[in-house]
Amino acid sequence: MLQQINRKIIIYLFIFLLLGTYSNKEFLDDKFSNIINFKIDGLNKSETEKINRQLGILQNENLFFLEKNKILQIIDSQKIVEKFFIFKNYPSTLNIKIKKTEFLAATKKNNLSFYLASNGNLIQTKDEIIDLPFISGNIDINEFLKLKEIIDESSFDYKNIKHLYYFKSKRWDIKTKDNLIIKLPVKNLKVSFEILSRLSESSEFKNMKIIDLRQNNLVILNG
Repeated sequence: MLQQINRKIIIYLFIFLLLGTYSNKEFLDDKFSNIINFKIDGLNKSETEKINRQLGILQNENLFFLEKNKILQIIDSQKIVEKFFIFKNYPSTLNIKIKKTEFLAATKKNNLSFYLASNGNLIQTKDEIIDLPFISGNIDINEFLKLKEIIDESSFDYKNIKHLYYFKSKRWDIKTKDNLIIKLPVKNLKVSFEILSRLSESSEFKNMKIIDLRQNNLVILNG
């Protein structure tokens, strides 16, 4: 008799939970019906409109059940984005805070203009190129980012660079806004910038036209 009562209790509990699950889902579907607003911070008007259009495919999804992976795929595809944070603001708003990538240099490929960004992307632009170092050559983006990191860790001012020349040997030449040419070696770049730092303290540095650091333990100056 006791076993029969226990079985009935279990059956009733199962039916209660089953009905409750459907009721809760219906409640959530009704309470959090559609995403009616995407709030994007951190981009300009045209960039925001572009992402809004792509997020439109999520317009009819339930905000409560919306999987972040669906949003991530859309935001990750935007080359302009460095970092982003997503917040669900119930019942109907999706807040997306975006940190825009930094443009580090400009270059051209197949007669098209591009920005090279801090997130490693090449971003095509039809606008006039802003005041950034221009890179010539078939660049390796990873090699450029390594160079940029080394420069930032040195006392050399990246903002004083006018032109960067990249060679197949993975070597760089730098032309400053003062028209000084700096020929860098393939390796030991940190040491090269330490040497540049010491040279910059000399009064003769201002008269130099070429500083050649390609040879180990040898600095060639051309005034």
